[in-house]
Amino acid sequence: MSESVIKKCLFPAAGYGTRFLPATKSMPKEMLPIVNKPLIQYGVEEAIQAGMDNMAIITGRGKQAIADYFDTNYELEHQIAGTDKEKYLVDIRETINQAVFSYTRQIEMKGLGHAILTGETLIGDQAFAVVLADDLCYSSEQGVLSQMVELYKKYQCSIVAIEEVPAEETHKYGVIAGEEIEPGVLRINDMVEKPAPEDAPSNLAIIGRYILTPDIFNIIRQTPPGRNNEVQITDALLTQAKQGGVIAYKFKGRRFDCGSVAGFMEANNFFYENVYKALD
Repeated sequence: MSESVIKKCLFPAAGYGTRFLPATKSMPKEMLPIVNKPLIQYGVEEAIQAGMDNMAIITGRGKQAIADYFDTNYELEHQIAGTDKEKYLVDIRETINQAVFSYTRQIEMKGLGHAILTGETLIGDQAFAVVLADDLCYSSEQGVLSQMVELYKKYQCSIVAIEEVPAEETHKYGVIAGEEIEPGVLRINDMVEKPAPEDAPSNLAIIGRYILTPDIFNIIRQTPPGRNNEVQITDALLTQAKQGGVIAYKFKGRRFDCGSVAGFMEANNFFYENVYKALD
């Protein structure tokens, strides 16, 4: 397989989704619907569009609904066979048929870096993408992961998607600084996890789209716990940047923070008006 071909996408999906309690008490936050489709399906479809056909999902306690969703429900299929309701399953049937889904559990919540390391057994020794499903991205043309795959073919190194955020919101994100090497592309020289505005190196925030080279696994293993006593992927990526290069990409499109109630409602309204009604 060519080194520039990325076939696997990792979905860390073991978190509790506490901002959506009580709904997430018994329902994975990744299964919260944007109109009529769960968040994680949007991410899987974006990965498929980018040429990936192997979805590696990191789950945890109470997340069985995700595996059930990406499977055939024979009773439901039988009940609606031959009715006008069959059309509502077309998208998910296509998604299931276009990809292989594999799962492993994150036993303890020790940060995003630890979640990604947990996926090593599913990824192996190859470059891979990472999607955080509660960062929902929309592009009317080429999806964000597709844009990043094109960039990976050129640079052959780890890539993070970034966007500008208000200075007072830097404490919510990993924040980067770097040197622009082409329009919208920066070579990273500094990264800080959730800095206070006065400590932030810029207002360029990492969002939930990554392409990572496989050496990241050994780097994570050697990365001590950081902020909140968790293993931060930001810390591991800074080490990788110093060793050989990580680039940041100002993606084309729009991102919705569906980990927050406000962002989730905004996404529902946007997708209903701009996507769902056009297809209905």
